[in-house]
Amino acid sequence: MNPIREQAKQKRRFLPAGLCLDHWKAVQPFAGQLLELPIACESDLKSWLRMRSELESALEEEKAWLYIHQSCKTDNEENSRAFSDFVQRVYEPYALIRHQLDEKLLAYCELNGYPQEYEIFIRTIRQQAALFREENTKIQAQLEVEEQEYGTVTGSMTITYQNQELTLQQAQNLLKSPQRATRQEAFEHIGARRNQDALTLHGLLDRLLEKRHQLALNAGFENFLTYRFAQLGRFDYTVADCHTFHKAAQDYVVPLLDYFHTLRKEKLQLDTLRPYDLDVDENGLEPLKPFASIDELVNHTIACFADIDPDFGTFIQIMRDNGFLDLESRKGKAPGGYNYPLPESNVPFIFMNATRNLRDLETMMHEGGHAIHSFLCKDLEFSYFKETPAEIAEVASMAMELISMEHWEHFFTHPADLKRAKLSQLHGIIEVIPWVATIDKFQHWLYTHPQHNHEQRTQAWLQLQAELGSSCVNWDGYATLRENLWQKQIHIYQFPLYYIEYGIAQLGALGIWRNYKNNPKQAVQQYRKALSMGYSKTLPELYREAGIAFNFSANYIRELMAFVKHEIDALNTNG
Repeated sequence: MNPIREQAKQKRRFLPAGLCLDHWKAVQPFAGQLLELPIACESDLKSWLRMRSELESALEEEKAWLYIHQSCKTDNEENSRAFSDFVQRVYEPYALIRHQLDEKLLAYCELNGYPQEYEIFIRTIRQQAALFREENTKIQAQLEVEEQEYGTVTGSMTITYQNQELTLQQAQNLLKSPQRATRQEAFEHIGARRNQDALTLHGLLDRLLEKRHQLALNAGFENFLTYRFAQLGRFDYTVADCHTFHKAAQDYVVPLLDYFHTLRKEKLQLDTLRPYDLDVDENGLEPLKPFASIDELVNHTIACFADIDPDFGTFIQIMRDNGFLDLESRKGKAPGGYNYPLPESNVPFIFMNATRNLRDLETMMHEGGHAIHSFLCKDLEFSYFKETPAEIAEVASMAMELISMEHWEHFFTHPADLKRAKLSQLHGIIEVIPWVATIDKFQHWLYTHPQHNHEQRTQAWLQLQAELGSSCVNWDGYATLRENLWQKQIHIYQFPLYYIEYGIAQLGALGIWRNYKNNPKQAVQQYRKALSMGYSKTLPELYREAGIAFNFSANYIRELMAFVKHEIDALNTNG
């Protein structure tokens, strides 16, 4: 029994405290009440919204725990079945009711108006109501179940290295070895294992693409790209703006990537830079070990966050004390990492696959930033205000990666190690922006060419690699692995077209970090204020509150890349 969850249930006003919403018969009476309750005035509206928010928070949390249990143990058939049953037997029928509730709300608002502070979520509900098609509810439920197959396939991937079975996350550590032969052998083992399931993952994507395209057609859209922009509520930017980002990444970030890759090749004294040479320390040093145990990772995170703001450290302590962290990599665990907000308990859950390397530290800072965001907006009146779009949610996480870097002495007692860690983080930004552009542009192609075959898909991917990948890396001998490199990106399978947000947010995070270096106290105040607003303002307004611009133009990207290069040069000169 989870004490926080039970406490949250005790605070219910509309639902019975002991009610478990894991079956439709438990949900139906309360959904029915909401449909029947009259809304005659603003007071009725607020009361009705509180009741609806309570029901939907409880439903979302039920789904969240089932998702968490499944991703923590992908090899447990009972967990998979429980998630699938909930989506199909509870979430799918509630989708029909939710649409009716949306129509009821909008009908009142059209006649009587609504408080100005409701504008953002009413706008979102109006959009969702316009997109709703009853025939899509079954397709969406099927998609939610099928999307989880990606975790099942990839979660079972392991390699055997020197008679030891390793998850792919654990095997990635070998790519940091100063011994080039070790790196190459590990890289080839990982590649061979991924190639074993390449056709399976192609086939899974085929099925997902077909269903997603049908969703779009049913809703009157030409393709899933335009449908998904509407579904994600991208009110503040367009497909054309994404194209601007892609081009700016190609023009101003890829040359910087090539510049640093050339320096890497020279420092490593290599004739040619291979894909297994990208993670090793440039000076041939052993990989950094920022922590020796999961307890140490959490302790240092709490100390680091507390230096920034005492509340931030307290938030992570609460999560640890109540078992809301699952951080260690193990066989049978889904890949990746996430922070899952739990809207009824108001305490988020962090999931990741730590193998005691620098990337784990970065991931913990990232997911910890999401957790801080969840805590800061937990007291907002309705759950709708807490449903923040990724463009601001990822600012919370990426900014924390950079701000926390100023306090990583908790992880690294030696200045030289701290310098290496900071350089790795900044080089990672130069690596990730072109990758974000590549993944986003690839998905644009996937959904605007719904009848493509595997060969055409591969050629489109390789063309993007030529445009947005480093020209300094020699992939000879690894053609198949490169052709399927996109398959390692979980978002393509489980969160379609949700990736450009990382690029937009990375620019925002750099802006916050630049502010923090100039005035830490003010930057944290602005960060807190923006995140505590949830989604009660537009994205440009939230960015302004955070002290940054909602801007991903070519000039802005060029300016921020110059800032990053300056910081790298300063570390190399003075660090």
